[in-house]
Amino acid sequence: MKIILFALSLVSALTVFSQTSEEVIVVSDSIEIHGTLLCPEGTAKMPVVLIIAGSGPTDRDGNNPEYKNNSLKMLAESLADSGIASLRYDKRGVALSDDPNILESAIRFEDFSSDAAKWIQLLSEDKRFKNIVVLGHSEGSLIGMLASQTTAVDKYISVAGPGRPANFILLDQIIKSSPFFTVPATIMMDSLVNGYTVSSVLPALKEMFRPGVQPYLISWFKYDPAVEIAKLNKPVLIIQGSTDIQVPVSDAELLAEASPRAKLVIIEGMNHVFKEASAERGPNIKTYSNPDLALISGFAQEIIDFIRNSSKIYWLPTKVD
Repeated sequence: MKIILFALSLVSALTVFSQTSEEVIVVSDSIEIHGTLLCPEGTAKMPVVLIIAGSGPTDRDGNNPEYKNNSLKMLAESLADSGIASLRYDKRGVALSDDPNILESAIRFEDFSSDAAKWIQLLSEDKRFKNIVVLGHSEGSLIGMLASQTTAVDKYISVAGPGRPANFILLDQIIKSSPFFTVPATIMMDSLVNGYTVSSVLPALKEMFRPGVQPYLISWFKYDPAVEIAKLNKPVLIIQGSTDIQVPVSDAELLAEASPRAKLVIIEGMNHVFKEASAERGPNIKTYSNPDLALISGFAQEIIDFIRNSSKIYWLPTKVD
């Protein structure tokens, strides 16, 4: 399999397109959402990918105040090198899409899927593009699923997307990183899942369960990605890294089981930010702060091949090592 991937990468490298970048804005709920449209030059009608970032203050490039890895920017550039346009954006409340009028306590998960739908509408009205593909990373996977259900999207891609409701993912992360807080975290999660906010939060859990974010968590926890992906009547690609310490391979398998039209690709040695890393937490996390480390070999090519492939149905899982 390595030989095949190397050959594909070599062919792609022989035809590299020049790129043009433009800043674009959509207005959603009176909020300006800022993004970057990256297009290859010298092509007529081209496919375009809407790239949706993951959770928290992650910006259009895949970076946040704590970690800079440029993962989404690198992906966009790889797509453009192969003649595929992309639009990536700062989610509402993040980076250039921050707005003093946004109240954290007023944000709901549906706001993010509504914003994504606005971008899809913008792309559908642009005569340069012939196919629209939605790619969601991590939390962005579910956002993309919801937006793709009600808009003119040709294909959908989930990268490191959870296959269970978010409360299970967050609890797993707490158990691994701070096992002493498993019981209080479980109690709070149960309350939020049932639609009730929590007034008393341990200081160590304040960042994750602060009062202002609890209404958002309630709106997020009610969605089951496996249920939502089953509603997509279009080709689906599910990509998961084997050394992702935030979302396990089993979640990707849950998504694939729920979506009979999906192609599942497991990339050996890929972590949550598309970089090559061991499963050991320390070295793995270190790659989150390395913007010069390239994307793992084979990752971008899987996406490019899926976008170019005219086949409508995928069946067998693929393991890339």
